[in-house]
Amino acid sequence: MTDIGLTRWEAKRKLPLMLAAQSKASAPDTAEKPTPNGSWKTIVEPVEPFLEAVHQGLAAQVTAFDPAIAPYAEYALTGNGKHLRPTLVALAAKSLGNVTESHATVAIIIEMVHLATLVHDDVMDEAEIRRGRLTLAANWGNEVAVLFGDCLFAHALKLAASFPTPDVCRAVASATNTVCAGEILQTQHRRDFERSRKDYFRVLGMKTGELFGLSCELAAFLSGASETERNAFRRFGMAFGTAYQIYDDCVDLFGVESEAGKSLGTDLAKGKLTLPLLMAWERATPTERMELESLVKNWKPEYFERVAALLARYQTFKPALEIIQRYLAEAREALAVVPASEGKTGLLGLTEFLHLQTEALAG
Repeated sequence: MTDIGLTRWEAKRKLPLMLAAQSKASAPDTAEKPTPNGSWKTIVEPVEPFLEAVHQGLAAQVTAFDPAIAPYAEYALTGNGKHLRPTLVALAAKSLGNVTESHATVAIIIEMVHLATLVHDDVMDEAEIRRGRLTLAANWGNEVAVLFGDCLFAHALKLAASFPTPDVCRAVASATNTVCAGEILQTQHRRDFERSRKDYFRVLGMKTGELFGLSCELAAFLSGASETERNAFRRFGMAFGTAYQIYDDCVDLFGVESEAGKSLGTDLAKGKLTLPLLMAWERATPTERMELESLVKNWKPEYFERVAALLARYQTFKPALEIIQRYLAEAREALAVVPASEGKTGLLGLTEFLHLQTEALAG
């Protein structure tokens, strides 16, 4: 990838980007700071103007859709998610200098791809709750949700194609393909207990790690980073994204729905074999392996208590936690080549945040 000269292109954009806060400092802060205390607010505070710009930019995309489907667009694009991927874009950019409007546009594109995958996931999982409110499918039905998810994908690629280089669109399209392929592979292996952990981690990298990696890599690209730096940021995103997905899989089994803000137990209901289930099956006696297979293949909500008992008997949460920590350590190691900065401190803070969230889940 080469320098794409975005200055004049950015000046023509009409997205409501509130990036003026950058002008308060004459130069980026390059001094290493202690890792944040794990508070989400502490981590995102330095990039809040950027995240607000992305939030407004997403809302502004509603007008790009046909008026007849604008209600679906508004519902999907104005949710109350944490905007993890835009946060990665912002912090990676700050690690290399300042964030720009091109970074905000890329964050909007990636978030739209992510939202499209959520819309489709909720259809496949028959989930009713997402981010503390009814899913788009629960509100308007599966047919509308599937088609609108397609619209989100298409619009994201249209925005990516507006850059003065094909590299951005090519990267977004490739990542979108990888995410969808990961979903297909996961669907193919539902209720397949012969599936290896290697297959599980491969799907995690494709489904979740890919967009996290893309967020960090494109932020570095737009900042004019070297190939070594871009690769380091991508490795961070892939490792952090994989850790995050393992955590999310554990929430589905060990979490509390009112705290998670989404329907839980959907992985079991749809036969998705996540890490704790695979661990329990690997450790179980032949008789209990057969029982676990039968419970998942013939799933009923009342079976959850028995599955939970098997997960507890074979102590699957602690080793899953250890694997999450292993990926978080890998993410931190990837940043070793990146100079100290406020942005790098924020990225390290994200790993601490996820560490604490995981410990809280363990109780």
